[in-house]
Amino acid sequence: MIYRATGQFKATYAADEAIFPLVQDRWAIVAVIVLAFAAPWLVGEYWLGGLLIPVFVYSLAALGLNILTGYAGQISVGHAAFMAVGAYTAYNLASRLHLNIFLCFLGGGLVAALVGLLFGLPSLRIKGFYLVVTTLAAQFTIEWVINHVPWISGGNVLGSLDTPPIVILGFPINTIARRYWLALVVVVVLTLFAKNLVRSEIGRAWQAIRDRDVAAEIIGINIFRKKLSAFAVSAFYAGVAGALLAFAHLEAVQINEFELLLSFNLLGMIIIGGLGSILGSFLGAAFFVVLPIFINRALAATVGAAVRTSEGSPAAVLQLMIFGGLIVFFLIVESHGLARLWTRVKEKLLLWPFPY
Repeated sequence: MIYRATGQFKATYAADEAIFPLVQDRWAIVAVIVLAFAAPWLVGEYWLGGLLIPVFVYSLAALGLNILTGYAGQISVGHAAFMAVGAYTAYNLASRLHLNIFLCFLGGGLVAALVGLLFGLPSLRIKGFYLVVTTLAAQFTIEWVINHVPWISGGNVLGSLDTPPIVILGFPINTIARRYWLALVVVVVLTLFAKNLVRSEIGRAWQAIRDRDVAAEIIGINIFRKKLSAFAVSAFYAGVAGALLAFAHLEAVQINEFELLLSFNLLGMIIIGGLGSILGSFLGAAFFVVLPIFINRALAATVGAAVRTSEGSPAAVLQLMIFGGLIVFFLIVESHGLARLWTRVKEKLLLWPFPY
C-alpha cells in the first residue's frame, strides 16, 4: 500500500523530519543555490565584492550568534572578538605554516571555539545582564591581547596585514568571482550543518535551556555541557566568518574591523532578521549590508551629489538611527523578525489544499 503525505499530514517519520518538508521549500532552496552559483555571470564585480560577499560573511557570523542567543538563550556582545580570533589565526596558519585555505579556516574556527569555551564558563553561574558584561569583557580582553602580542598581530597593530594568496589544489583564487565562490561554498556547507544541528538532540536541548533552564535540568539535560557547547559552536562560526572576511572580502587582517560596534551590529541583525531562525540570520545580514547603500543613494538623489559614509557623516548617523529604530520596532511589534513573514506563508502552504 502506498501512503501519500498531504498538506501538514505526513505518512512517514522521514517525511515529517525532512530538513525541507515542503516541496516549495526544496524548490526555493535549489533555485537560490543555482542563482547564487550563477551570480558571477549575472551581475558585475561591484555586486559580488561590495554586496554579496559581505552578506555571506555577516550571515555566517550572525548565524553563529543566533545559535548562542536565538537558540540557546545566552546573550553575547563580544561576538566580533571571536571573529578577530578566527581571522588572525587563519592569517598566521596561512602565512607561517602555508596550510591549505580550508585548513586555515578550520583552524581559525577551532581556536575561536576554544576561546569561546573559556569565556562561556561564567554562563554556568550567571545570566542576563551579568552575562552581557562578561561577554563585553571578552571583547575588550581579546582586542587587548591581539594588540599587545606581536606574534599574533605581526607587530602591525594599527595597520593591516595583507593575506597570503589563496591557492586551492594548484588553482589560484585571485579574482572577485573566485573569492565569491569560495565564500559561497563555505557558507552553504556550514548553513546546512547548522540547520541539521539545531534540529538534533543538542539543538533541542539548547531550546529547552532557552525557554526554561531549571525545567531543562530537571528532565535530565546537562546544563553545563550544553551551554558550553553553544558557546563553542557559536564562536566556531564566528571564527570562520572572521577568516572569510579577511581572505575573501578585505584581503587583509586589521583589528579595526572587529570592534565593539560590529558586535552590536550582529546582535541587531539577528533581532531584525529573527531570533532562533537560520533564515533570519541571512535576512538580517542582507538588510545590514543593503541599508547603507540605500541611504547613500537616497541622500545622493536628494542633494544631487555623492554622500560620504565615513564615521560621523550624515549618512552614517542616519544609518545608525534607522538601524536602532528598527531594532526597537521588531522587539516591540514582532520579536521573530523578518523571518516570521516567510513562516506565515509556510503555515498557509502546510494547510494546503485545506482552507482552514
